[in-house]
Amino acid sequence: MARVLIVEDEMLVAMLIEDVIVDLGHEVVGPAMRLETALEVVEAENVDFAILDINLAGKQSFPVADRLADLGVPFIFASGYGAAGLNERHRQAQVVQKPFAPDQIASLLERL
Repeated sequence: MARVLIVEDEMLVAMLIEDVIVDLGHEVVGPAMRLETALEVVEAENVDFAILDINLAGKQSFPVADRLADLGVPFIFASGYGAAGLNERHRQAQVVQKPFAPDQIASLLERL
């Protein structure tokens, strides 16, 4: 069972992701809906994987991605912009484009 951090500022999307994670037998950490909260959670909790919305109430989640990378925690971005929403530093990161099907998240988690 993996501990999966959800960083998402849209409650309905966060709930959808949470349902998929729980249905697959994993534990949800979060959701963190603000950048500052997400950074605090990364420091306070042991997580195995993270799903990051890029745009969090006008702030980008790239600092969270950077910290997760420092800790060796794999993550994906979930964004309505797809890969076009990534900055140069994160171009190689895996992205699922919103709206996404629950089986896309399931497929990514099964690779853990």
